[in-house]
Amino acid sequence: MNQNSLAYVYLGLAIIAEVGGTTFMQKSEQFSKLGPSLITALCYICTFYFLSQSLKTIPLGVAYGIWGSLGIVLTAIIGYLVFKQKLDLPAMIGIGMMVGGVIVVQVFSKTVSH
Repeated sequence: MNQNSLAYVYLGLAIIAEVGGTTFMQKSEQFSKLGPSLITALCYICTFYFLSQSLKTIPLGVAYGIWGSLGIVLTAIIGYLVFKQKLDLPAMIGIGMMVGGVIVVQVFSKTVSH
C-alpha cells in the first residue's frame, strides 16, 4: 500500500473512532456513566492519533474538512438510527452541502494528491 493510500486509511480510522467516541459520549449521559465515558476517551485518543498519522501526507485543511464533514454525516445517521433524533430539512441540506464540498475538493482540487 502506498503512502497516500495509507494516509486515507488512517483518516478513515480517525473518522470511525471519532463517530464512535461521539456516540459513546451520548451514551455516557454527560460522563455520569463510567463505561461509556472511558470508551469515549479511548476513541478520541485513537481519533487524534490516526488523524495525526494522516497529516503526514494529506494537507491539514483537506484532512480536517473530510474528517469533520464525514464525521457529521455519520454522527447524524447514528443519531437518527440509534437515538431516534430527527433532522429537519435545513439541517439535511446543510449536511448535504458539506458532503458536496468534500466531493469538490477530492475531485477538482490540485491541493489533494490522488
